[in-house]
Amino acid sequence: MASVFLYHVVGDLTVGKPELVEFSETETVELAVRAIIESTECGIPIWKRRSHVGMIENNEMKQQRFVGILTSLDIVSFLTKTQCLEDQDKAMKTQVSDVVVPNNALLKIVDPGTRLIDALEMMKQGVRRLLVPKSKVWKGMSKRFSILYNGKWLKNIENGSSNNLISNANPPSSSSTSTFMRDKFCCLSREDIIRFLIGCLGALAPLPLSSISSLGAINLNYSSTEASLPALEATQKHPGDPSAVAIVEITPDGHHKILGEISASNLWKCDYLAAAWALANLSAGQFVMGVEDNVSSRLLPDFSVNSPVQDNKMVNGVGSPRQRKFSSRSIGFNLVSPSFSVGRSMYRGRSAPLTCKTTSSLAAVMAQMLSHRATHVWVIEDENDDVLVGVVGYADILVAVTKQPAAVIPTTRSIRELGSEIQS
Repeated sequence: MASVFLYHVVGDLTVGKPELVEFSETETVELAVRAIIESTECGIPIWKRRSHVGMIENNEMKQQRFVGILTSLDIVSFLTKTQCLEDQDKAMKTQVSDVVVPNNALLKIVDPGTRLIDALEMMKQGVRRLLVPKSKVWKGMSKRFSILYNGKWLKNIENGSSNNLISNANPPSSSSTSTFMRDKFCCLSREDIIRFLIGCLGALAPLPLSSISSLGAINLNYSSTEASLPALEATQKHPGDPSAVAIVEITPDGHHKILGEISASNLWKCDYLAAAWALANLSAGQFVMGVEDNVSSRLLPDFSVNSPVQDNKMVNGVGSPRQRKFSSRSIGFNLVSPSFSVGRSMYRGRSAPLTCKTTSSLAAVMAQMLSHRATHVWVIEDENDDVLVGVVGYADILVAVTKQPAAVIPTTRSIRELGSEIQS
């Protein structure tokens, strides 16, 4: 076990994090779209309102008010309903309580003194957000913070002297009102954890240089939909973690060739109303590859969408709607060489899947996820491009980095080769 997991606590990762602003379940879908665009991991925590304004609540009461995490895929899936397509203005005014999937286990309130290894174990079990009370005195990472000494836990408390540390066998209690700011929390996502770990690659050696296949980090249980099927079927699969469905073409020998994906990451900053209409009316292959404008004008119905389009009066993709015809370019596609043949010219763009090889190193995959702000990377065969093997998500990364080194197959990849792989 790498010492970085034992000698650091979650409080070390919260320095400079903004205070959490709760998003209530009574807010509208339109406001949720704006909040999601500004969020991490393509989703926002949804909360019930306090029963009494100004009431002081403990961590257990706050945990009970947490409803679930609303993602971009949840919203677009909701907007594909017939009644939403018929009256989009009404749909955008719907309360998010009618859209979010309740799951109280996706967020957990933890103390700043919680060991990083314990936080990783929580996230490996399905927790996607850690809510951490903001400390009045937390200073950040230092050798004198977050260490174990003779079996005693040293709390990150400073009482006027750098040597005045209070030892305790347990992490500091979250019920302390003198140490933590009342009702002030910050939120840690799995992306924050990965970003911290990629800065500690040396301490994790030899894991970062090992291939994802040797670490067993490839998840073979992914969700997929054939390109010829309606795109709407992808949203009905209710993918878990990662929240993504691969759009595939089945080859004559039975392999899955990945063409694109429909995911929370893919829909994160797109035109939600246009994407919803496309999901409801196009095949999965058409949706992820796009249909040329001159073709769509002949084959697709003349449909106008009240969609929030970017202009000077709009903030973060939400503003005053104006009428315009649907075009696959509205979802962000750009013309490139076609790879999906259905007897018409196609082009790939925003939905082109993020992929890696089975021999890609763990560090390279982590860098891919962070640089693209993605929650997952699709894994393809080394010999056959686009032949899908599985997927690597945040949870798979966290499992891999906590493996014992003795269980890892040695690697011959050098530091120079690793740098070249990450840059590519």
